[in-house]
Amino acid sequence: MGVRIKTLLKEPIVRVVLVIAFLTVIGGAGWGIYQTQTSPEQPINFPHKLHVGLGIQCLYCHPGAFTQASAGLPTEQKCWGCHQQIAKTQTSPELQKLAKYVNNNQPIKWVPVYQVPDFVHFNHRPHLAAGLNCENCHGDMSTQTTAKLQQRVNMGWCLNCHRERAKDNPKLLTKLTDCGTCHY
Repeated sequence: MGVRIKTLLKEPIVRVVLVIAFLTVIGGAGWGIYQTQTSPEQPINFPHKLHVGLGIQCLYCHPGAFTQASAGLPTEQKCWGCHQQIAKTQTSPELQKLAKYVNNNQPIKWVPVYQVPDFVHFNHRPHLAAGLNCENCHGDMSTQTTAKLQQRVNMGWCLNCHRERAKDNPKLLTKLTDCGTCHY
């Protein structure tokens, strides 16, 4: 069997096929990683800068961060609760889009900006309980219009933060760097 494989590997066409297959797998993995690290188009260009400037807290629109893994995204009804009172609805293209969603009774199909792979179990709640603010990971939203990735979210970045926060506490360091903390 081993001799047969060695003979096959000497054939140029087999080598070319193997190289193409290898490059396809590497390219697909690279594309998948790239897709999770780029900011998607949103149905409405939500002006975070304006809303943060008005003093609206992150958790008002993203209340799930207190209670579940996902921070959640606001519904059209939550947005409309304030914006139906604003005359600017008639002139702003983005508010006209919101009005259309509300009038058609359609949900806004927001696209999550920060995503982790399915084998990672991220939960906002312990991070909030540890005293982290949203801007620690998401950046200063008062400078952004539509949400953009401020940080490449990957295992190395998370582990560096976990190590930094637990540097003087060996027991906490063990807990925060244990694979089962994020991969369960």
